Amino acid sequence: MNKKVSIVITLVLMVSIIQGSLFANTQKGLGLNYAASSQSVKPLEKPRAMMSQDIVDIAAGDDRFETLVAALSAAGLVDTLKGKGPFTVFAPTDDAFAKLPAGTIDELLKPQNKDALVNILTYHVIGDKVTAADAMKLDGQEVTMLSGDKAKIEVRDGSVFIDGARVIITDIMAKNGVIHVIDTVMMPPTD
Repeated sequence: MNKKVSIVITLVLMVSIIQGSLFANTQKGLGLNYAASSQSVKPLEKPRAMMSQDIVDIAAGDDRFETLVAALSAAGLVDTLKGKGPFTVFAPTDDAFAKLPAGTIDELLKPQNKDALVNILTYHVIGDKVTAADAMKLDGQEVTMLSGDKAKIEVRDGSVFIDGARVIITDIMAKNGVIHVIDTVMMPPTD
């Protein structure tokens, strides 16, 4: 291999390493953690500006949470999650809701099923602020959700799971708490 080709290959490798490092540091600086996932994960827009918005406003402003926002409205929980808090919401994406058996969402959104919907949604909320760093320290422990049920937090291969749902984006800070995005809708334990 001649010297010019060797220099060009070295420069290309250095640029690739620098770009990868800059991308990783940019993501860390945004306070977002991207775990491996089967779905496409993109950061929310302007994370620092979100601190002036409440949890519901942030979810309503992102088209990945249309089902969650509709469910919160049907359950009458919008005002609760716009309240002072602090709250930690494990927010399922529309893709997570799509994993439920066909017809489940439509059935839950019916007025006669409001109690069941409230129970499911409050099983996604902790009545305190729990950051990703806090959650990492809770590995193997159970936390009490607003529904009154307990959910187990686990850390596997550097990713946080709650009740089996993987946290795919962490620490979206709102003025009344924090949102962690999950890839699965959690179902409270049945008696």
